[in-house]
This record gives sequence, C-alpha cells and structure tokens, in this order.
Amino acid sequence: MENAEIHTHKIETEEKFGEVRIADEVVAIIAGLATSEVEGVASMAGNVTRDLIEKLGMKSLSKGVKITMDENTVRVALAINIRYGYNVPSTCTQIQDKVKTAIETMTGLEVAEVNVKIVNVTMDQETGK
Repeated sequence: MENAEIHTHKIETEEKFGEVRIADEVVAIIAGLATSEVEGVASMAGNVTRDLIEKLGMKSLSKGVKITMDENTVRVALAINIRYGYNVPSTCTQIQDKVKTAIETMTGLEVAEVNVKIVNVTMDQETGK
C-alpha cells in the first residue's frame, strides 16, 4: 500500500519476509550525495554549500535532483553549480558514473540515464579560482 504523500517504488528481493519500498526522495539524496563528492561540483542548483549540509540535514541534498522511476528503472536529472576552471565534459562524465554506480549499488535499481544541467559557474572564495 503506497503512502499518498511519499512516492515509493517496490524493490524486488529474494527474501519473502515482506516487501521493500524505497522513496523517490531517498534515491534523490543518494544522487545528490554522489554528485557532491565529484571534484569541481560547487553545489546542487538551489542547494546550499556542503558546509551547511550537516546543519540543514540530508533533504537539502535532493534539491536540484529530479528522479523518474518506472518498474526497476531510474532516470536522474541533475542541476548543478560547477566551480570555475573545471572541465565541464570531464566533470559531468564523473558525475554520471558516480551517480549511476551509487544508485545501482545501494538500491539494486537500474539507472537508465543521468542527465546533468550546468546552471551556474562559481568562483572559489579561498583560492580565487
């Protein structure tokens, strides 16, 4: 039985003790965490800096992430702020690989695509870069 407020997806497991469901928000948080680990990513668009994540909680990581799930397939759309000086194609490839691996490893769901949209370039205050 699905909760009307939280969209969840059933994960098929070999165990027959009950069902396992995962909320879209959880998949979005996994994608946000994986993205934030890539060097060159300043933050998710509409998100706070990594320094404030602990204070504001994990849900802030799902901002800038859109998840679409059907059957056992996930499609991810990310909007990010990139740091000035980083190669955009290389950084985006790293993001795509890291997000796909993290979601598939943690949930068992298949990631069909990870689309990255760069919405802003930020300057690093400490190095001036």
